[in-house]
Amino acid sequence: MAEDIKHSKKGMVSYGFNSFSREFLRIAFTTFAFFFYESELGLDVWLIFFAYFIFAIYNMFNDPIVGFLTNRPFKFTKKWGRRFPWILIGGLPWGFTYMLIFTPPTYDPIGGAWILFAWLLFTTCLFDTFHSILFVNFQSLFVDKYRSVQERRTASGIYIMIGVVGVALGSILPPFLFKYKTETMTFFPTWAIQGLLVAVITFVGFAVAIPGSREDQVTIDLYLASQEKEREKVSFFKSLLTALKQTPFIAFMAFYLLYQSLVETMQASVQYTVKYSLKMDPKASTLIFAAFLVGVLISTPFWTIISRRVKDNKKIMLISGFLLAAFTIPITFFNTYAIPLPVGIIYALIIMEMFLWGLAMGGFWTMIFPVSADVIDNAIVVTGKREEGVYTGFQQFFARVGIIIQALTFAVVHQLTGFNESLGLNQPESAIWGIHLHQALIPAIFVIVGALIFWKWYKLTPDVVHKNQEKIKEMGL
Repeated sequence: MAEDIKHSKKGMVSYGFNSFSREFLRIAFTTFAFFFYESELGLDVWLIFFAYFIFAIYNMFNDPIVGFLTNRPFKFTKKWGRRFPWILIGGLPWGFTYMLIFTPPTYDPIGGAWILFAWLLFTTCLFDTFHSILFVNFQSLFVDKYRSVQERRTASGIYIMIGVVGVALGSILPPFLFKYKTETMTFFPTWAIQGLLVAVITFVGFAVAIPGSREDQVTIDLYLASQEKEREKVSFFKSLLTALKQTPFIAFMAFYLLYQSLVETMQASVQYTVKYSLKMDPKASTLIFAAFLVGVLISTPFWTIISRRVKDNKKIMLISGFLLAAFTIPITFFNTYAIPLPVGIIYALIIMEMFLWGLAMGGFWTMIFPVSADVIDNAIVVTGKREEGVYTGFQQFFARVGIIIQALTFAVVHQLTGFNESLGLNQPESAIWGIHLHQALIPAIFVIVGALIFWKWYKLTPDVVHKNQEKIKEMGL
């Protein structure tokens, strides 16, 4: 299998630091942004949902359009490659847009409600614009640069491990830099400080990723040669319709969308659980995330080894998906109303369950890029064109629905269960149950539905995947 590995491990590590910065920033945004505007600033939850809804709609179209536009050759392509310049443009300034989210022009949630709404909408859309430019090209480069199944699994295992470090820092570091609002004092400047530090760390991570993000001349020449064959320029909407006709693509998108809904909803719930259910300091969330990350770190090498032996990406993704649901559901009942035990014991139970959740997450993370690559290979065979950026953009188009689902879930659950930020820690029992519902049971239902769709309609078996790769070689693509 050695001939299948054409890129050095050192280069894969450098490439993986794109994942470090992306995961570091993504989890920080998911975990703290909604909580900051509702619980700390006191902005009405439906205004936050409205901002998130517009933001997500913008994201849904922003990603595939970026993928479509950056997929074609430019004057710099022959010298610098198709993906590398865009990774730099998107990645290097991205972290500083995160800082802007936590530096609103006013802290008044009543008189300045619409100012806060406008600031949240503007900064999140700016945040995602740079993310789209980065991620569409980062993921597309994976498919184009790493061509064999063996090399993809190796590179995926490496970048997942590095990405986990990013998740660890993004979830554990910020709580040491801010304090929850109290009745007598606010700590909003500390939120801005954590935003600045997150931005600086993100920038450093992308700087390390620069060497591994370069495309070798062989990859560049193959792409330019393929463009010579593809004189016909296909419209964005025609490309979208072509993608929507491919059952494997739709099945994977459905699973990926509902998985993203699980991740967005569950991670954004942690601060609510710590503050209102456990009534603990923000630093308590670090052990919750640490347990999950230890589980991922321990399990990822084993999932990588298992995937190489089983040689069935669909099977591994399904197993990990159902395990994610199984380890998520029990957290619904880890509160003092359901279990009359000391808070410390309940806290320990949540930590234990998050560790198990991390074990399952390691498998899903390991499989996302290889399965995505299989889907794109299938699209290349169907269409006769290399349009990795377009399909990666479509993938993010569907994933962004997860943001709407998370925001809508919070708004509806908080409305129905009587959660009210102005009550501080004195939330009614129904509100605590609501927090645990959007922490666990509801996300588990999301991923179960996604897994069933994937199981039923995803037909890219190992034999089909192998035949697709052989066909691509015959096509000279």
